[in-house]
Amino acid sequence: MVPSFLLSLREGLEAALIIGIVLGALHKLNRSALRSIVWYGVISASLISIAVAIILYSLGTALEGEAEEIFEGITMLLAAGVLTWMIFWMQRQSRTIKMELETHVRRAATTRGKSALFSLAFLAVVREGIELALFLTAATFATDSQQTIGGAILGLGTAALLGWSLFATTARLNLRRFFQVTGALLILFAAGLVAHGVHEFNEVGWIPAIIEHVWDINFLINEDSFIGQLLKAIFGYNGNPSLSEVLAYLGYFAAIAFSLRRNQERLPAAQEA
Repeated sequence: MVPSFLLSLREGLEAALIIGIVLGALHKLNRSALRSIVWYGVISASLISIAVAIILYSLGTALEGEAEEIFEGITMLLAAGVLTWMIFWMQRQSRTIKMELETHVRRAATTRGKSALFSLAFLAVVREGIELALFLTAATFATDSQQTIGGAILGLGTAALLGWSLFATTARLNLRRFFQVTGALLILFAAGLVAHGVHEFNEVGWIPAIIEHVWDINFLINEDSFIGQLLKAIFGYNGNPSLSEVLAYLGYFAAIAFSLRRNQERLPAAQEA
């Protein structure tokens, strides 16, 4: 439940912030009558995202044996890749996203009409929704559907409440700190997805295990126990991983550290520009 809650909270809050900026820009332009067009875009994108989630989950549950393991492995690695890209994208765009959105809204409201405004809201939400559908599908394979759905509902509800409070009241949230903390937790979750995906490919023989079990600590924390399942869902815990799983897990963190270092090196030049 914890991973799906964090994923839904972050994606939901991102979507809420984008829609809030769009609605705020319309208010500044005295074009509040166009708000319904924005909400039509939000509803349409939400319905498509739900449909994508149902299709992905149905496809995963319909497969059996080796085909199921391949599908789960691909879904987990793809979700980890998109999740990592999303975290770095938000880090890069957070400084300019409000200005860019307001520019697009002004252009759409004054020159290109209702269809452009609908597309702006639709594309903003459908991107977050399809990403979330992919993440929740991968989370379902790592835990179970009831916990994933429960966490998703709770996360989206919290995101909606936070989004409303940010724009309708005087409440303030340190968004930079929020995205830093959730980003760090989601990186841990993504690393677990990478290791779990490699494990699925070990099962079908696509990736060699090298060493079947590097260690076995199930006698300390059994991966089927409550604590083991919780650690598995959040961090990808495996009591007896293969060497290729361990290398994939550590390799992911090495790639993240390298990317963060490159971003820090580029930041002074970007600030000067």
